[in-house]
Amino acid sequence: MSEEIKNTNTETVSKNFIEIEIDKDLESGRFDHVQTRFPPEPNGYLHIGHAKSIILNNDIAKEYGGKFNLRFDDTNPTKEKEEFVHSILEDVKWLGGEFEDRLFFASNYFEEMYEKAVLLIKKGKAFVCDLSADEIREYRGDFKTPGKESPYRNRSVEENLKLFEDMKNGLCEDGSRVLRAKIDMASPNINMRDPVIYRVARMTHHNTGDKWCIYPMYDFAHPIEDAIENITHSLCTLEFEDHRPLYDWVVKECEYDHPPRQIEFAKLYLTNVVTGKRYIKKLVEDGIVDGWDDPRLVSIAALRRRGYTPESIRNFVKLAGVSKADSSIESAMLEYCIREDLKLKKARIMAILDPIKLIIDNYPEGQSELCTMPNNLENPDLGEREIEFGRELYIEREDFMEVPPKKYFRLFPGNEVRLMGAYFVTCTSVEKDENGEIIAVHATYDPATKSGSGFTERKVKGTIHWVNAKTALKAEMRLYENIVDEEKGKLDENGNLNLNPNSLTVLKDCYVEPCLKDAKAYDSFQFVRNGFFCVDAKDSKPDALVFNRIVSLKSSFKLPKND
Repeated sequence: MSEEIKNTNTETVSKNFIEIEIDKDLESGRFDHVQTRFPPEPNGYLHIGHAKSIILNNDIAKEYGGKFNLRFDDTNPTKEKEEFVHSILEDVKWLGGEFEDRLFFASNYFEEMYEKAVLLIKKGKAFVCDLSADEIREYRGDFKTPGKESPYRNRSVEENLKLFEDMKNGLCEDGSRVLRAKIDMASPNINMRDPVIYRVARMTHHNTGDKWCIYPMYDFAHPIEDAIENITHSLCTLEFEDHRPLYDWVVKECEYDHPPRQIEFAKLYLTNVVTGKRYIKKLVEDGIVDGWDDPRLVSIAALRRRGYTPESIRNFVKLAGVSKADSSIESAMLEYCIREDLKLKKARIMAILDPIKLIIDNYPEGQSELCTMPNNLENPDLGEREIEFGRELYIEREDFMEVPPKKYFRLFPGNEVRLMGAYFVTCTSVEKDENGEIIAVHATYDPATKSGSGFTERKVKGTIHWVNAKTALKAEMRLYENIVDEEKGKLDENGNLNLNPNSLTVLKDCYVEPCLKDAKAYDSFQFVRNGFFCVDAKDSKPDALVFNRIVSLKSSFKLPKND
């Protein structure tokens, strides 16, 4: 869905189908500027799919020197909360949405929407209907059966004005009456069969309080909001394609000049990922996750807490592309993007997740020395750090085996390995507890083999990482997997989520280098051989560090080749 266009410098520029349509609109004079918007309903936290819409709308406006609005479509007080407003604001800002002072609320337009509804009644284009919701649904018909007109469709303008005012003044019970647009009950597009545009609902609104007891329906309010804000291009997902004729009808009949143009694009779907608000709400309410920002979810807040960066998500959206056809993307591509973003930016720190003590018997007790380590072998600009070396260290339990298999090059009795950035050590013996569990490994070191000394007399095949038992900081590590059981698929036969029982593993007694003592929320690091980790923003404290594994170091995922 893209075209390659030659610019004046003969450089090839690829444009997606939305940019091509905008170019046509500007060239034809339909619009002389570009203004876009992101219009979330504050009824939950945003997820990775919303990130695509935020980035697309913001970047389109920026590309054409236009403006980008953030507007809350808060027309349904039954599901909306101030908490969701704040979370959405934070997410949009974090992703780089440049709405400046253009923060709007649909609820601030309620007075104008009411006046437009009155205008429609006066024009004979709207009527008050006393049918119940079930009766309206029945009268509407389906794709095979045309609808039939409401018995209240031909009320007089005067009666409709009086009844609608009664609705506004609280004289009608909730659900007893609605205002409907008068369009065409025989239309092949069911959205045009006299849709409901106002309902009675005595609910306290997060923004307007108890001022209103009638609220506009989304399909009526949304196009009016765009028209009021002079939006030129209303970019939305494919499910709104069938609603476009209704939006155009509303803007035309409400007599707005310069109606916006709606262009639909495909949603961003990830394989085996939970994005539906109703599923996430249930996971939160059932205590399976610890909130909408639980790092196992793909809400934007959860991705941020886990350690994803705005740059990684922007790159993911770019790689996913903009198309007119629905398709699913492997969630591994999102992991690929965060690895690519972090690998040259972050220091490689030594952390031990499953510790076993290593005692170097011939290293003097009470003595210590500094070893110099590069912060990132692939990026010398990140500099070096000094680590204190001593007699007692912690190493990973998996880096020692009493009876190793072939081609095991780490530590085992009689074998010599390098301690990263330090010395060669040779395993001499092990200590076990009363249950036969190994509790310590003993070794000797060769003082001539210190890293950086120029020692070349012999080589070893294995290098293992370590931390100093005396200076290391204790930490908790949280290892995440997909919350969905990928082998079983997302949903079972009853429509319930197939939950992965191993989606969270908590390791309590881990150790990290002391240089992390001042690590703050969202700081991230590459832990040697264990993956990329981030300081948890909710539970980590200076005296009780908690790290979330963002992603492991390696994956079999490869970017698909362009056709």
